[in-house]
Amino acid sequence: MKRVIAKFVVAFATAFGLVVGSANADAAEKDVVDTAVAAGQFKTLAAALGGAGLVATLKGPGPFTVFAPTDAAFAKLPPGTVENLLKPENKQQLTAILTYHVVPGVVKAADVVKLKEAKSVNGKMLTVLLKDGAVMINGAKVTATDIGASNGVIHVVDTVILPPQS
Repeated sequence: MKRVIAKFVVAFATAFGLVVGSANADAAEKDVVDTAVAAGQFKTLAAALGGAGLVATLKGPGPFTVFAPTDAAFAKLPPGTVENLLKPENKQQLTAILTYHVVPGVVKAADVVKLKEAKSVNGKMLTVLLKDGAVMINGAKVTATDIGASNGVIHVVDTVILPPQS
């Protein structure tokens, strides 16, 4: 278990070009939105948050745990999906998808690996699975963890997590 957590910490440091220690302290001065934007690999997520009207919420006091899909994760969606979701008439669907990536409170990697499920902000459950040494959230692989922010923590995922249909 400690190896899995250590592996995530190294992946986080590598993905963000950070040195463990003072760099984490600097990251914690920004909220989850500003931290993601500064990383440079979440442009689509930032645009989607804006389109859904969630930026102000995620800049709020929180705390939040965000399973943040990268631009590459959004690129895995069928062509035109992101553009379609960003249309004003699809704001409710976009909001449902984005809030499915957020869990209230701070859930660090050491805690995530102990979970079987977690309730997202949109009220639907996320399934957590440890598979081949990697944490999976509804089939999305967590590729970096414990990215500190002033109002929570970010874990990077390689796939956009779609909520179950009601």
